[in-house]
Order: sequence, then structure tokens, then C-alpha cells
Amino acid sequence: MIGRLLKLVLVLAILGAIGLVAFAYLGDLGPPQSPQNLPVTLDAN
Repeated sequence: MIGRLLKLVLVLAILGAIGLVAFAYLGDLGPPQSPQNLPVTLDAN
């Protein structure tokens, strides 16, 4: 009984790790990009 439960937990942990790796490689993790125009003041003395 305990061996079967541990096997189930191990299989679920492996499937979760595979899912996490797949999401990291295939998921869109980048922030949304938008153009930005920022004025810059240069002190040229």
C-alpha cells in the first residue's frame, strides 16, 4: 500500500516537472513590448 502510494507521488512529481519544463520552453514568458520615447538631457559643458 505504501509502495503504491509512493510510486504514485513519484509519477506525479515527474509529470509535474515535465510540464514545468514544457511551459518554460513553449510558454510566452516575455513581457508585452511597447515603443517608448523618452527625452534625454545631456550636460555638455
